[in-house]
Amino acid sequence: MNMYQSEAGGSQGENGENEDKEVVSEIMARCFFPSLITTTSWEGFHFAGHEIRITEATDCYGAVVWPSALVLCHFLETNSKQYNLADKNVIEIGAGTGLVSIVASLLGARVIATDLPNLLGNLQYNVSRNTKMKCKHQPQVKELSWGIALEKNFPRSSNHFDYVLATDVVYAHPFLDELLTTFDHLCQDTTIILWVMKFRLNKENKFVDRFQELFDLEEISNFPSLNIKLYKAMKKNSRGA
Repeated sequence: MNMYQSEAGGSQGENGENEDKEVVSEIMARCFFPSLITTTSWEGFHFAGHEIRITEATDCYGAVVWPSALVLCHFLETNSKQYNLADKNVIEIGAGTGLVSIVASLLGARVIATDLPNLLGNLQYNVSRNTKMKCKHQPQVKELSWGIALEKNFPRSSNHFDYVLATDVVYAHPFLDELLTTFDHLCQDTTIILWVMKFRLNKENKFVDRFQELFDLEEISNFPSLNIKLYKAMKKNSRGA
């Protein structure tokens, strides 16, 4: 039984602190940096049996790999039997650098990686660079501005997502109402949300309460040393997968 399974319901148990440190060390060990300085700076990661090279944009926090993304990548890889992404329809909101979408693609999912227009260039570069000729389903990169033209760009009749992935989408974001609307639009009764959140500000923490008005929320894991929680959510009154 791994840490994610033992912590279902948010209980760490007697050895929770040690387990937290061990798993966090394992997650952070997946990250590496180039040994030689190159003209294009990048950061490397080991997930899903592949070396993944991510180019970041230092002028925008949306294009930086944050620990929450590493937590979700590690979870998807180490829980691939329970949450089997093979041939599943997956959308990531706030994809940023694309690391989570890349890992989901390498695990066999049909992925749509989404973010704001100004982030799509770097997102497309990272996704293409790390998935071309490596994935069963080549991932797509699409613009998604929360709450805007959702039915036009992602019509419910033709978009049936098995999973919605999200990491740190609440942090310092002024459009939390639109975020909640977007979650609601993308999810059908059987859609599973896997959402990783770093708790920082009270305003953002209150978003969790609002989220639970529409969704059944289950804490899968808690990493106190990172102040990060991993949630599973489904629409209220929907049947589990």
